[in-house]
Amino acid sequence: MPLLREDDLEHILAEVALFPPHLVISSLMSGLYQADERVKWNTVTIIGQVMDAIVRTDMEAARVIMRRILWNLNEESGGIGWGMPEALGEIMAVNRKLAQEYAHMLVSYMREENFLELPALQQGLLWGIGRLAMVRPDLILKYDGDGYMALFLESPDEVVLGLASRNFGILRIKEAAYHIRGFVDIRQPVRLYENRRFLETTVGALARQALARIDGSEGSEK
Repeated sequence: MPLLREDDLEHILAEVALFPPHLVISSLMSGLYQADERVKWNTVTIIGQVMDAIVRTDMEAARVIMRRILWNLNEESGGIGWGMPEALGEIMAVNRKLAQEYAHMLVSYMREENFLELPALQQGLLWGIGRLAMVRPDLILKYDGDGYMALFLESPDEVVLGLASRNFGILRIKEAAYHIRGFVDIRQPVRLYENRRFLETTVGALARQALARIDGSEGSEK
């Protein structure tokens, strides 16, 4: 779908809205795999809106698509599942009904039985959890009561450290502050997609912002 390469997201959303939602979903799914970050993140945002539209007319069709996305993260699918955790987070941030049914599955990818081994997939998972946490923190807190997200604060991947710190900040979990303080000087760049735009930041900046959220005084940016 060449439209997904455009910079004007609002124009893309308007054009996609001209078609029946169920007819564009396959093209959107393929967009999640694209190396072009503009295509990928446009797709993530748009798929949230399209799924919201599908829920309003056919909840069962929406469930089928959710199961398809989850299947792509299953080892038996034969694929890797690039972009799928991000899509799940976006969809559930937009639509509460789907969030109530599937948030536990997104959280399950932090646990041993469904653990995502690849750091790149972990980054996507943490972004998806953060996206959902911004809108529905109660669901993340409910389904990660055992604190599996804390395992990512020990990751050898610095971007994972930054995204995990950001999530603890969003959720204001004070118990994570001790670990996060150890990341404030990490200069590893992070290109973050937030509020439909790209932000250039660092792991250290994400850690400082998380601490500021957690206790309201530490690590604020100057």
